[in-house]
Amino acid sequence: MVTDLDRPADDLYDKLYCQRGEAENRIKEAQLDLFGARASCHAFHANWLRLMFVALVYMLMQRLREIALAGTEMARASAATIRVKLLKIGATVLRNTRRVRIMFASHHPLCEIFLSAARALAL
Repeated sequence: MVTDLDRPADDLYDKLYCQRGEAENRIKEAQLDLFGARASCHAFHANWLRLMFVALVYMLMQRLREIALAGTEMARASAATIRVKLLKIGATVLRNTRRVRIMFASHHPLCEIFLSAARALAL
């Protein structure tokens, strides 16, 4: 890497160049994993709304990583991995006059992470 910046090479690489790559990874994640490239409508407002939904989901995923998944193996997982392994879980919904109960599968491989994330978000 050739530059005219007056900083040590290690510092320049770690703090500037790698951060740029991380930003590009987040853009790719929004386009591919969160379906941010789907602006196929002819109307401007429909495409704008889709882009706002992607931005909202991206922020929710970031907060999920920061608050609920901190300290777990999923803390640095991509949005696609979180969506497939943690959020797409089969469940049964039982409803009666007083309450709604959601019954999850008892042998989910990431059951402990899901429970700790749910507890962290409940606070």
